[in-house]
Amino acid sequence: MAAGSQTRMDCEAERAEFTEVVHSASFVRAPTLAHLLTYLCEKLFAGEANEIKEYSIGVEVFHRGSSFDQDSDSIVRVEANRLRKRLALYYAGEGASHRLRIVIPLGQYVPEFVTAERLAVVEKPPEATVQTPGSMRVRWSRSARWWIGGGLGVALALGGAAYLRHALGTHRQTGAIAVPYQPASRPAEAQFGPPGGDEVRILAGEGRSFVDHAGKLWSADHFYSGGTAVSSSVGHLSRTLDPEFYRTSRQGQFHYDIPLKPGRYELRLHFAETVYGPGSASAGGEGSRIMTVSANGRVLLSQFDVVADAGASSTADVKVFPDISPAQDGQLHMDFAGVEGKQATLSAIEILPGERGRMRPVRVLAREAPYYSNDSQWWSPDNYFEGGQMASYSRPASGTDDPELYETERWGNFSYAIPAPPGKYTVLLHFAWRHGGAAATSTKERVVRIFNVFCNGKVLLQRFDLEKEARQSDVVLRKAVGLEPNAQGKLVLSFVPVEGYATVTGIEVLPE
Repeated sequence: MAAGSQTRMDCEAERAEFTEVVHSASFVRAPTLAHLLTYLCEKLFAGEANEIKEYSIGVEVFHRGSSFDQDSDSIVRVEANRLRKRLALYYAGEGASHRLRIVIPLGQYVPEFVTAERLAVVEKPPEATVQTPGSMRVRWSRSARWWIGGGLGVALALGGAAYLRHALGTHRQTGAIAVPYQPASRPAEAQFGPPGGDEVRILAGEGRSFVDHAGKLWSADHFYSGGTAVSSSVGHLSRTLDPEFYRTSRQGQFHYDIPLKPGRYELRLHFAETVYGPGSASAGGEGSRIMTVSANGRVLLSQFDVVADAGASSTADVKVFPDISPAQDGQLHMDFAGVEGKQATLSAIEILPGERGRMRPVRVLAREAPYYSNDSQWWSPDNYFEGGQMASYSRPASGTDDPELYETERWGNFSYAIPAPPGKYTVLLHFAWRHGGAAATSTKERVVRIFNVFCNGKVLLQRFDLEKEARQSDVVLRKAVGLEPNAQGKLVLSFVPVEGYATVTGIEVLPE
């Protein structure tokens, strides 16, 4: 056979394999990954493999814009890794009989078409010890498939790839507004991950930069005039994984002039009262510090008392303001003024790309690192919490294409105070029951998870029995709509045990 005919046959076989993969059930349920695979393969088929770069993928696939900084934004690397895992899952299941397979080597983005004979499948059953609530230890045995191709040594862990696509549970809680939730498909043109654009993060009173648990860089204090940098030796600070940047502040009467490009932004001001309060050298508490905050002449906070707003001293307090724009001179002018001779205070300023008339969605996972879910949504590490403990598990949850999302939980008696400007919000609560995990102990004693969930005192779930609700699937979702923040601008979600402990894996707050 002529070499040209052989090449043409190979190309046809590769395109046929790509077409079958991208239209499979695995990838239909994962439109983001299907979109990425299509881009990579079409570039390869067009002879433009040399144009497949991290920057071009970020701009052309994930719409990051020409200012895309691949060093600070890891979405391409994260999604490429998820694509590798999705392909591994596909060829372990639907595509197990395929002779030709698509492989994306680690550290690269150009796909390769490799015959099954060149791939070896090795079963590796590691043992893992999991610390469960109440100091219970459970041993799990989990198989992980390792795909090794053409001497590449590519190790791919089993994982998920699509958002939860089916209804989970059918029981409606009596008198509750939280109900079983079935996600709708997201439009293909939707923004992947956090909105791209300029972001400003300033640590007030701090002389050096800081990287938080979410991997975000906070710069040292600048653009200010007036006030004094103050540091505190306070130990525990509530409702944050990053107490470090609340231990410094700028205090007094001060001003910030922050240059911004034209556009709409969301402003987040971070406070924590570390001077006044029970146990502090200055004593005091509510009424010890009152201030006014304005931006470009518009009053944002009037008679603002950090302790009263946060509910206690030594507590992280965040205020959110959408629809912020620079003044005509291209700067955001912010004034912080104490009232009645008292000093204003500020811990940090955060300026993010905003959405018209509403807050950006908030997604929080009970873990210490950020996470890109398999529908390309960015989840922050645990934040805004008080009480409870975190636990992680090695056995994957069933009933989801994204088991990594449910590897951890916060359990106990705890609450979240999620900042939100006036408006109405939908809250999605993600739970995972540990069949054979948290439900089993060394003494075979049954572990109970029956609890109530409140939002600003309103019952969302009453005597919620997670084991009962998880009969069809380990993963359970509940949705509450029409929720409004309290007078302090917070959605306070309280998880209160009835029998055993309360638990939650993730919380989404979506503006309506």
